[in-house]
Amino acid sequence: MMLPTHALLGLAIAAPLVVFAPDLAPAALVGGFLGGVLPDLDLYAGHRRTLHYPTLYVVAAVSVAITAAFVVTPWLVAAAFLFAGAALHCRMDRYGGGLELRPWEGTSDRAVYDHVRNRWRAPKRWIRYDGAPEDLLLTITVGVPLWLLLEGPFRWLVGAALLVGAAYVLLRRRLATIAPVVFGSVPEPVDEYVPSRYKGD
Repeated sequence: MMLPTHALLGLAIAAPLVVFAPDLAPAALVGGFLGGVLPDLDLYAGHRRTLHYPTLYVVAAVSVAITAAFVVTPWLVAAAFLFAGAALHCRMDRYGGGLELRPWEGTSDRAVYDHVRNRWRAPKRWIRYDGAPEDLLLTITVGVPLWLLLEGPFRWLVGAALLVGAAYVLLRRRLATIAPVVFGSVPEPVDEYVPSRYKGD
């Protein structure tokens, strides 16, 4: 799934606190948003493996959430939602397409790496690929209620995610065509940081 979808899902799991614990909601929303984004920071360094921990994030989220239930602080609430958002991100990657430049071709059996079992988990392709029309539908389904519920900077985050998501969906297939041209001619020192799939390998 595309990053805007993950970011909005991270916000969505924290959104109930806007109603039930408004004093803790900002910390939860920041944590959820950052957790939704965090795993994809490994995009150029072992994507869907280096920062993707589908099991360990769940363990961390449950542990911190239990602690936060007894010692309620904004920092612990933020940490609980950060790990929960990251865990949800990894789970949702499994429901999407494989780890390949053109995931609509369905040639990869790698969705997300499971560090506990030491193996790649296969994609389910419920959402065929990141940037698919159904990915945008999920983004809109989650984003519109958030836009109506949230205020201030969080509403702007939601709006930005919706716009970026829509633009990405429009450009997704073109980007796959352009990537080997752009990344195939990068200079030698930078070349080692470019994933091989971007170079058409």
